[in-house]
Order: sequence, then structure tokens, then C-alpha cells
Amino acid sequence: MLASGERVGEFEKKFADYCGSAHAVAINNGTAALHAALLAADIGQGDEVIVPAFSFIATATAVSMAGAKPVFADVDPETFTINPGDVEERVTGKTRAVIGVHLFGQPFDVDAVRDVCQPRGLKLIEDAAQAHGALYKGKKVGGLGDFGCFSFYATKNMITGEGGMVTTSDATYNERLRLIINHGQSEKYLHTRLGYNYRMTDIAAAIGLVQLEKLEGFNHSRRQNAAYFDSHISAKGLALPKVAPYTRHVYHQYVLRLTEKFPMSRQAFIDYLRGEGVGTAIHYPIPIHRQPIYQENGPDTCPVSTALSTSVLSLPVHPLLERAELAHVCDAVNRVK
Repeated sequence: MLASGERVGEFEKKFADYCGSAHAVAINNGTAALHAALLAADIGQGDEVIVPAFSFIATATAVSMAGAKPVFADVDPETFTINPGDVEERVTGKTRAVIGVHLFGQPFDVDAVRDVCQPRGLKLIEDAAQAHGALYKGKKVGGLGDFGCFSFYATKNMITGEGGMVTTSDATYNERLRLIINHGQSEKYLHTRLGYNYRMTDIAAAIGLVQLEKLEGFNHSRRQNAAYFDSHISAKGLALPKVAPYTRHVYHQYVLRLTEKFPMSRQAFIDYLRGEGVGTAIHYPIPIHRQPIYQENGPDTCPVSTALSTSVLSLPVHPLLERAELAHVCDAVNRVK
């Protein structure tokens, strides 16, 4: 069986159990997961969905794909995750949902965002594409909101090459999701709603089953690597990742912030590290509300997100790094004067 079959069903069951949700629906990528979740919640034309301005653009484009309008909230300057106070200020009569992103492997403050959502009847969607196995107050992400949306893209903490998953504990949402990902087909050649070809293959699910068994080990290595950086990077002017006390960070990325006290520009630092054999990346160089597709005119409505986009830099933190490589990275960083 090459298309969706028994391996997909097994993967869904085990992933739901892992996240502590009643259901999981395997899907072909993380963007489709967000899109399908929005459609299952009946969000569409004329609706607004609040999203963080500092994230990968798919968090917002999935809203546009559903026909709704993404409304951008700023993020916390220390954790980089969505700011619950700013979310509350963005709510209007058209708001139907909030998508919080567990960014770089750290959960957003779910309870604080839920406190905004519940009294207003807003759906809470977790974008957990970067946070497989992360904990919020002792509970796995993906089982905390109305929907949890995961990506298994090749760079994630666990992978299927391409692929994703939507978790939910609502039986009605589960039924809707299964229609949405399979052409709206309730039985063979009977189509009861608009749907898409969003199915996961059995090949991808077979990879996912093995990766799920290894996920805790992968995350343990990432956390150890991050702890090494925390204790060995001492260059002045670098702000190390801030971990909220109610989370277990799984370090999809290890993101530094260059402060005004750092002695060189970000580009000069990137060039220097490249010369030392250390790869880096910028997550993300343009906040979503400043992307051409969503360009806001006038005063900057998300100044923290804009400031972060000019000052963050990611170091390698993946599970295959060896101690000598970690030491080399720290030595290179600490030689900056």
C-alpha cells in the first residue's frame, strides 16, 4: 500500500496518544494542517484570525487560504512567542480564532491566550510545527487547544520528509478533517463538502512511526546541546534564549539576539562564523506583517517583531552535533571582541 493505508492509521493513533489528544489526522504538510484546521472550524470569508507577526509565513498564509484575514499580534521580547495582552487588543467582532505558535521549540503561554479566547468563543489553534514533544505546564503541545498543527518537514524535530498532522479531541472536528483531506468524500465517490487531496502516504507514515520512537532521544540531545551553549557562550552583547519556567523547550532552533552592546553587525558576525566553519541562519529576517503580501502602511503595529527580525541569529543545535563541534562553535563565538 503506497497511498494512505494501515501505516497512516497506526501513525495517527500513536501520535494522538503521544500528544494526549483523542484524535490525530495525518496530512501531507504543515501548511495544509493549518488550512484544514481552519476549514474544520468553519472559518472563512469575512472572518479574522489573530496570528503572531514573528513566525514563518505559513501561519498567516493558511488563514488567507481559508478566505479569512490574518490580524497580526506582536510577540514577547524575551520568549519571542505571541503576546497575550496584544492578542486581546486585536480582538474585534470579526475575530473567530487565534493561532499561537510554539516558536523555535518553546510553547507560547497557552493559558493566557485561552483566557482571551474562551469568554469570546474564539477557537485556539496551536501551530506546533517546531515543537514536537515540547511541554507546557507538564502537558504535551498539540493537546492543549481546539486543534494542534504539526509539520514533519525535513528540518523538524521529527520528520517524514514532507508531511504533517492535525490533533484534536473534538469528534466533530475529527470527522470534518477526514472529509477535508480526502476530496470531501464521505464514502467512495460520494462528496459531501469541498475537500482537498491532503492525504499522507503510507511511506511517509512508516518513516513517521520510526521517527516518533526516536523523538524523545532527539529532543534530549537538542536540549543537551542548548544547555552546553548556555553554559559556554560568554561573548558580551549576546542575549541567549530565554526559557519560560512553565515550558520544556525542545530547541528546534537555538536563537541568539544581538544587542546594541555586541561589537559587530549581524552580517559581519555571520560572515565571521562562516569563515570559522560555523553555519548560521536567520529566523526570520522579515516579520510577516512587513512581507510584501501583507505589507502594512503607516506606523509599525508590531515593533517587537520588527526589532527581532533585525537582531536574531540561529546557531546549529541539531542532535548529531558532537561535543567537539559544540566547543568549536562556542570558541568561535567567544573570540569576538
